Amino acid sequence: MNQLVEPGVVQAEATGVAGAALAHESAHLHVAGAAPYTDDIAERAGTLHAALGLSPVAHGRLVALDLDRLRALPGVVAVLSARDIPGANDCGSLVHDDPIFAGEPGATLRYLGQPVFLVVATTRTLARRAAAQAREVIVAEALAPVLTPEQAHAAGQYVVPPMHMKRGDARAAIDAAPHRLSTRFDVGGQEQFYLEGQIAYAVPVEDGGMQVFCSTQHPSEMQHLVAHALQRPAHAVQVQCRRMGGGFGGKESQSALFACAAAVAAAKLQRPVKLRLDRDDDFLVTGRRHCFHYELEAGYDDQGRILGAEVTMISRAGHSADLSGPVMTRALCHFDNAYWLPAVEMYGFSGRTNTQSNTAFRGFGGPQGAIAIESALDSIARALGKDALEVRRANFYGTASNNVTPYGQTVVDNVIEPLVAELAASSDYAARRSAVAAFNATSPVLKKGIALTPLKFGISFNVVHLNQAGALVHVYTDGSVLVNHGGTEMGQGLNTKVAQVVAHELGLPMAAVRVSATDTDKVANTSATAASTGSDLNGKAAQDAARQIRERLAAFAAERYGCSVDAVRFARGRVEAGASELAFAELVVQAYQARVQLWSDGFYATPGLSWDRETMQGHPFYYFAYGAAVSEVLVDTLTGESRLLRADVLHDVGRSLNPAVDIGQVEGAFIQGMGWLTTEELVWHPQTGLLTTHAPSTYKIPTANDCPPVFNVKLYDCENVQDSIHRSKAAGEPPLLLPFSVFFAIRDAVSAVGGHRIDPPLQAPATSEAILRAIDAVRAAS
Repeated sequence: MNQLVEPGVVQAEATGVAGAALAHESAHLHVAGAAPYTDDIAERAGTLHAALGLSPVAHGRLVALDLDRLRALPGVVAVLSARDIPGANDCGSLVHDDPIFAGEPGATLRYLGQPVFLVVATTRTLARRAAAQAREVIVAEALAPVLTPEQAHAAGQYVVPPMHMKRGDARAAIDAAPHRLSTRFDVGGQEQFYLEGQIAYAVPVEDGGMQVFCSTQHPSEMQHLVAHALQRPAHAVQVQCRRMGGGFGGKESQSALFACAAAVAAAKLQRPVKLRLDRDDDFLVTGRRHCFHYELEAGYDDQGRILGAEVTMISRAGHSADLSGPVMTRALCHFDNAYWLPAVEMYGFSGRTNTQSNTAFRGFGGPQGAIAIESALDSIARALGKDALEVRRANFYGTASNNVTPYGQTVVDNVIEPLVAELAASSDYAARRSAVAAFNATSPVLKKGIALTPLKFGISFNVVHLNQAGALVHVYTDGSVLVNHGGTEMGQGLNTKVAQVVAHELGLPMAAVRVSATDTDKVANTSATAASTGSDLNGKAAQDAARQIRERLAAFAAERYGCSVDAVRFARGRVEAGASELAFAELVVQAYQARVQLWSDGFYATPGLSWDRETMQGHPFYYFAYGAAVSEVLVDTLTGESRLLRADVLHDVGRSLNPAVDIGQVEGAFIQGMGWLTTEELVWHPQTGLLTTHAPSTYKIPTANDCPPVFNVKLYDCENVQDSIHRSKAAGEPPLLLPFSVFFAIRDAVSAVGGHRIDPPLQAPATSEAILRAIDAVRAAS
């Protein structure tokens, strides 16, 4: 049964205090269909609608553009291309290599689906109808595309310089080891598949200003890029996002193209312009999680302890840099996962391909880095005839020694061994492994598999200056409170947690606190809501602002009622000041009349971080989150079908700010990660470069039916050793690594076909076809 609240968590009254298992602040709107998203904003008079004209070739030279043909179509108001952009034709997040529109004749077309022009029409249908004629108005000279990371690596094509991280002499350690492993492994990419697609609504305002309503995880970056495209100062651009219908990283940088395109059209025509993609175009235009190719060699002893390891990671970055550099950095920093690697050498290559520019996705390279070492340990265990859990435990980081990462950060909060021990006991892992073996001995067609995998995930942006946040808190004279912060709400419960933090500081019920839309006019220069830092950063900033107000009110109450400041208490919407007690709203009125400031700004910067990107050394993470999962699967060896029968999860979120929200995050991440590793396959046509899996008909995300019938999820009882917000830990990205257990349970079931004597060459995603290929390989080698 699903456990909503961990035993031992103190349940506060439903007053919004930190630690209470409260419903999402917009849940009542979500279930009623009353939560407004960008497309629900009432359209201003004169609103026009836009659609993108896309490149029909994956790689080629743009020879000619016959846009006048489209301008003559019914309802078309304008057709814009690169020459219509007043400022920079660029929406690159870190490297200026990502054009808004491909360019004019003579430019290079980089991928099939690249925006070349924008049709603006009186209705969305007419705009899309005209844009659909792109193949007829674009004349291109096709060139051979580079589509795979291996092809890019062979050609030496990279979007950022190669990366290298090492500790010790890995080559010597491998050569001297009693046993050696040499393997290649591939893991696919993953579409974010947010329910609300990419959308931007740009509205011209007075004096050359522009207001952009945008579904984005990074309003400040959208403001910056729109201002550059319009050749206007940042103060002339306002970006607002009330909520997103999912983001998962896909709206961190890639919402920029749509915000810029809509804003350019709105500025040129001086009319509001809305650009909303349909699902097929969203697939064809935007990037997703990077697929990775690995070449790994390791030396190990008789217990399975890794003595030395070398790994080369090659990602499919796509046609531009986007966030591929930071993604590869995080992949390298997570290759160790929960394990001490005494000698290790890692190489990271971000291959430039003629495909969509890949970007952030929940985990941001961490899952791709960690799964490589998990695959190696799984193979080592099979070679030694040992339980993979035994080998994993033999390699765990220590607490007093063997506790420094390859990038030089000491692991000071290691709880992986007690956490795994608790899960192994509560899930009855040992007995179930014996039961799986007994089942397989008598079942020639259906095979079961079981695996327990751990995780260690670093929390903070690798780019140190991004670890900052601001917030505003306003207290009104009726005692109600309005909060604005730089984070964005995408369904993950950030606004709920921030409201709880503020309510806790002021001793108020949750109903007294409201969080308003993220707006660049309110809090400036914000970081993306990403890297699982949303609550850590914005919660601390909001706490700072609320605490300043509380301290002002406490000082005022102490003076007015003749007590010490320490004798003033805020709780349950009331204030105790020595022998006196009054409603919070009453004290607020008195303070207002005494001209006490009732609003405040707050700021937070994560302490103690450092990172040298040249040496790949430093202290990039404020803390680590831990977790583990046991998965049991059933595989049909005739069809390749697999089914998850049971999953047991124990995950570390520190002292949870909201156990109900955190449990939901863990469950959702598990199922999403399971989809990445089992069913979600991206396929590009090898000659044309067309992404053939560009719709739900061909790209299969998990459904409710894919959830296991037994799904036990529990939060680990351990507060954060660092001074995070109420000693909590991030819950967004780390649990995506939990379903590694599903993949390796499938591999375990396939291995049973050959009596666990052959290491199955199973690649991810483990689709039915991939499973059948691995089964055939095991049988052929048996």
